[in-house]
Amino acid sequence: MTKDELYDSLSYVNHSREKRLEMALVVKKNPNLVPLLLEIAFTIDDPISSRACWVLEFTAKETIDFIFPYLDTFTENCGLVRLDSSIRPMAKICEYLVKAYFSKEKNAVQNALNEIHLERLATVCFDWLITEQKVAPQAYAMTCLLLLGRKFDWIHPELKLVLERNYAFGSAAYKARARMTLEKIS
Repeated sequence: MTKDELYDSLSYVNHSREKRLEMALVVKKNPNLVPLLLEIAFTIDDPISSRACWVLEFTAKETIDFIFPYLDTFTENCGLVRLDSSIRPMAKICEYLVKAYFSKEKNAVQNALNEIHLERLATVCFDWLITEQKVAPQAYAMTCLLLLGRKFDWIHPELKLVLERNYAFGSAAYKARARMTLEKIS
């Protein structure tokens, strides 16, 4: 499948789990589509890019290792997405990666992610927290930063400051997640 064919196929993907899963299975069977999918996902102002992000998230949920050869590309560019419907799945993929990295059970993510990847993930998560975003990506970012604070000692103090500063302005959902995160930091 060419990039143009993949792009056309993504136009049939909608919010339904069925369509996203269907396309994720196509990607899983054809891993050569991953770099094309990432390229489309990072075409930041194109509405089809959000559909590519949805498919990436569903693919990551099923098989996270598909992204290993492209971790440099992913971590360098995931913070560039601007559409709300793209940011949420990118943040969720970050959460999948970070949770797996800090899992007590040995897994492939722990070998695939390096310190540079983790630093980039921390940076993008802070960006999502300090900019105006919907609650879901901010919640995923809080989870990532809480875990990343185990590796980088500067994260927890900075996270605490950001959450305390933004707490008064956050929605009920933001406040609930921030309270939980702050309790775990202390």
